Amino acid sequence: MRYGLFFGDSITYGEYDGVFGGWVDILKRYALQKYNEGSHELILFNLGIGGETTDGLVRRISNEMEARNAAEGNIIFIGYGANDLASKEGVQVVDSERFAVNILKAIQEAKKYSDDIYLVSILPFSNNVDGVVVSSGKLRTNDEVLIYNQILKNIAAENSLHYVDFYSAFLEDKEILLSADGVHPNEKGYGIMAEIVIPIIENYL
Repeated sequence: MRYGLFFGDSITYGEYDGVFGGWVDILKRYALQKYNEGSHELILFNLGIGGETTDGLVRRISNEMEARNAAEGNIIFIGYGANDLASKEGVQVVDSERFAVNILKAIQEAKKYSDDIYLVSILPFSNNVDGVVVSSGKLRTNDEVLIYNQILKNIAAENSLHYVDFYSAFLEDKEILLSADGVHPNEKGYGIMAEIVIPIIENYL
């Protein structure tokens, strides 16, 4: 038996998907179906918390990993940035330097339990919220997405980790893959995310 642990924010949690429950829940059902068909057992844990930043990840990853450590190994997905890069009243929630430090701290902790670590890209934002202060008081820009995704790509390359590029899959069709809030995927968007990760999951089944 292996465990798959998915750390992230509301996009990992699957917010705004009342049909499938988000991409991680789609993967949970897929892994269970495959197990029932005779594949290896892979239990997936959705550890996404709405609104969380990498500050929160650093605070909890040690306890979460210790509580869910499978004897046959773990697969770890880390998907953050949409909340980190947001600005509120002109101040970035988690600036790019601290973001990089936090991701590296999380990786250091994750490596105690697994060599199979995947960094997940940040999605692009819809045109209607790019550079706009929304009702929550937060402002996000697609320029910042590029900066933070480059940090994730660099860290993945420098630490021999995997990079899951949801950004490219969404970029051209983001206006039909994102929900009305312009940040979270809709059911179709979450479905595409699951399709991208299923081949990864297949390697452990």
